[in-house]
Amino acid sequence: MSVEFTPPAPAPALISRTEIRAGAPAAYLMLTAAGAADWTSDPRLATAFPSMREAARMALRLPANLRAYGLPLSGEVSLH
Repeated sequence: MSVEFTPPAPAPALISRTEIRAGAPAAYLMLTAAGAADWTSDPRLATAFPSMREAARMALRLPANLRAYGLPLSGEVSLH
């Protein structure tokens, strides 16, 4: 019996950052038309990347003090 592996389809993702202040709203990356980074508390205004891989790559390019990370735009998340 042979089972073929089918890679999952890429799912859109956002970039978020960790806020140091307690009770601060979540912040999501919004790229302007000129390519400048800005932050918004509304995920609908945030820049959606085509895949989690692309979101993570962009998050790693941001300054480390922002502590940015990729976040799935929607879908099921399973923690083990």
